[in-house]
Amino acid sequence: MAQTISIGGTHQEERASWIPMIAIALGQMIMSFNVASLPVAMGGMVNSFGVPPTTVATGIVAYSMLVAGFVMLGAKLAQRYGALQVFRAAVVLFFISQVMMTFSPTAVVMVTAQALCGAAGAVIVPSLVALIAENYTGRQQATAVGALGSARAAAGVLAFVIGGILGTYIGWRPAFGILIAVSAIVFLLSFRLKRDHGRPDVEIDLVGVVLAAAAIICISFGFNNLNGWGAGLATPNAPFDLLGISPAPILIVIGVVLGQAFLMWTHWRQEAGKTPLLALEVIDSPEERCAVYALFAVVALEAALNFSVPLYIQIVQGRSPLATAIAMMPFNLTVFFAAMLIINLYDRLTPRQIGRYGFALCTIALVWLAVVMRNDWSEIPVLVGLVLFGIGQGSLVTLLFNVLVTASPKELAGDVGSLRGTTQNLAAAVGTAVAGALLVGLLSTIVLGKIVEDPLLPKEIQSQVNLDSINFVSNDRLRTVLEGTSATPQQVEEAVQVNTEARLRALKIGLLIMAGLALLAIIPAGRLPNYRPGEIPSDEAASEGGRST
Repeated sequence: MAQTISIGGTHQEERASWIPMIAIALGQMIMSFNVASLPVAMGGMVNSFGVPPTTVATGIVAYSMLVAGFVMLGAKLAQRYGALQVFRAAVVLFFISQVMMTFSPTAVVMVTAQALCGAAGAVIVPSLVALIAENYTGRQQATAVGALGSARAAAGVLAFVIGGILGTYIGWRPAFGILIAVSAIVFLLSFRLKRDHGRPDVEIDLVGVVLAAAAIICISFGFNNLNGWGAGLATPNAPFDLLGISPAPILIVIGVVLGQAFLMWTHWRQEAGKTPLLALEVIDSPEERCAVYALFAVVALEAALNFSVPLYIQIVQGRSPLATAIAMMPFNLTVFFAAMLIINLYDRLTPRQIGRYGFALCTIALVWLAVVMRNDWSEIPVLVGLVLFGIGQGSLVTLLFNVLVTASPKELAGDVGSLRGTTQNLAAAVGTAVAGALLVGLLSTIVLGKIVEDPLLPKEIQSQVNLDSINFVSNDRLRTVLEGTSATPQQVEEAVQVNTEARLRALKIGLLIMAGLALLAIIPAGRLPNYRPGEIPSDEAASEGGRST
């Protein structure tokens, strides 16, 4: 009989030591700390490398893109060679990537280091779930899954605190240097985990690997270049065009087509009795598919907010990384506690109810943030909005992951982990890329509209500034650029005022668009399982794949 997790179950079972969970949790934390540190380091990297904030976003996208593209391959490697062996190898690769990150001389090396981090994460993500399944069972397993989500949130808290303090008083690099030491500690602690010997009979579907990776890379790369290459018509920065159309949306369409081809190939391979890259049993019911859609939505929204708020604090308001850390601390703490405590509501509310309430709360929080953000520091109102979003986001990520784990037997734990990793990291890449493209696009539209209407900024001044690549810049940086033109002091101050108002309006509109997407996500949340754990026996849940009755 398949072994499953009964969320909220109370049956008696032998309890295992929590010491192995420390290694598993730290494995999650080093990945999350790395990617969460990038927004905090945004200002420092912009100054060090002389690049716009969207280049830092490219580092985030590179990491998430590689994880999402190859996590299914990572799951099969874990199944074939043993989760513990490939976990250790990935930690070593992560160690190397952090050495590159800490001493990166250029933005290109930084993005390359993040890509290597993503390659390591593609193996670590599914290994973590398989290691939990190997070391824990029953209620402890459900708690460990929740702890994994909390470890991700805790790493976010530490990244903002440590990165904020070090970034303000020393520089952005030491925060990544810490990960060199922590990854070595994770490697040593991994020897406390139970050894699994793997299954040499597991086949690796190379065609599936190519189709899945190509689909995800095309989608991520397309979204990441919507702003630079054009969302519709090609811009001068586009490497090529197709009858004047930008290659960015074309790449997205190609990625979607390749994704469909991957699903068709996987169905054919499974029907032929061969091992697919992803076991389709983990998404074979409407409830499970809706859980994947909802997970994608909430992680994409989190990524968009994690890019937008540091952009608001460091670029719009010109505050320090420490100010960013302080501002984001309540949000990350809320996500941490919500991810841990939501399990206590599993006996009272159904997954469908929690899903709907969670997205409704995210919608309210994003609308609130759009209303209260101002050019002067509106600390308490902004923190209230971030806390509300954190409650919804933390609850949803743990809930949705548990829905997927509950519906699948133990032997498919690696496939559930790879599905989770693909969904979360593709969502993070798309969310970050869309946030950057959306905000920069809105900013460009607003700035150009205001300049045309402003009599103090004539065309001769406009011609001396590159209006084809408008981006978020600080007022000090804008003043420096304008001082190199023939603009008078009055015209400089007018341009600064236009920049100040346009940045804030772009952020507000962007947050309202995110709120609309959160509201739409209530639709897939409404198809989640509609039972409480006590209402159906765990054996029946196993036979029905966790579907509602």
